Amino acid sequence: MSITKRNFGTFEGQDVDLYTLTNKNGMSVSIMTYGGAMVNILTEDRNGKFADVILGFDDVYGYINDDTYQGALIGRYCNRIHQGKFSIDGVEYQLNVNEENVSNHLHGGHKGYDKRLWNVLYTSDYNEPSISLTLVDEDGMENYPGTVNVNVIYTLTEDNSIKIEYFATTDKPTPINLTNHSYFNLNGYDSGDILNHRAQLYTDKFTPFNENFCPTGEIASVKGTAYDFTSPKAVADAVNDTEDEQIRINLGVDNSFYYGRKGIMKHFATLYAPESGRILDTYSDQTAMQFYCGNYLKGVPGKNGSKLGYRNSICLETQYTPNTPNNDWLPSCIVYPGETYHFTTIYKFSHD
Repeated sequence: MSITKRNFGTFEGQDVDLYTLTNKNGMSVSIMTYGGAMVNILTEDRNGKFADVILGFDDVYGYINDDTYQGALIGRYCNRIHQGKFSIDGVEYQLNVNEENVSNHLHGGHKGYDKRLWNVLYTSDYNEPSISLTLVDEDGMENYPGTVNVNVIYTLTEDNSIKIEYFATTDKPTPINLTNHSYFNLNGYDSGDILNHRAQLYTDKFTPFNENFCPTGEIASVKGTAYDFTSPKAVADAVNDTEDEQIRINLGVDNSFYYGRKGIMKHFATLYAPESGRILDTYSDQTAMQFYCGNYLKGVPGKNGSKLGYRNSICLETQYTPNTPNNDWLPSCIVYPGETYHFTTIYKFSHD
């Protein structure tokens, strides 16, 4: 069990550090201060061979130039707010719009948390290695109301889980929705597509989207749709379902699945790679998860000359449903002064 630190480059004249947490089993996760991003996750397969199972880049400069949010912490509001508009207590706000083709505010805007340098509050190798990152998001950034103090704690546990705890407080009412945007390939980041990965999602509900990629207002049943992952099935069976209009529009699966009540830890998903035997179980006390199959990756160079290619990864983004500030039928994402935003997500790795 250990924590190591090395330089990973510079950003705006400041050093970017990469911290590697290793547990007693030899599993490790590397986290950098730029974007609070997970850069590497090394875990073993059924034969005891270790491989890095998330996509990314060899140094910070790849992440700086990236527009796909590789491994990053996302905020102040992950996913979409339609037209960047919302109201709180009768006051209307207009955020910066950065998904201009459909007039949405996406993943925190032009300079979300993925494009910021985080501070290290502490590291600890007592019992289980962990790192605590902090960020001050000033009032008016991307036109959000209120100064938000964010704290994210990554812990690598003895049972090969990466626990991510999200905390935030604010001095004005504001929407907060944080997630991690890692792209997983359980055969290794350089092993090609994920079409043979088998997925099971422990919900029978999803939120169909409209022409702006925002929820229509319906919490629908997955029964009879390409989104029915209530039993394990190959990802190919969903992403190649050309009869489904939303699959065609998104070039594959990129939708929000609904899990209900917040604050209750739930088993969200199981992802399994038959080739390597690796298994990833996702747990969270959030209300929804964006399940995204790398439909918009364009093959740019990644780690060690690999390609960040079309459908060669899966994101499991635990969060509120998209456009929550404008949908009263969804659990509220508005945080008020005196309240603490707090959610936990666990990515547990194992093998058959």
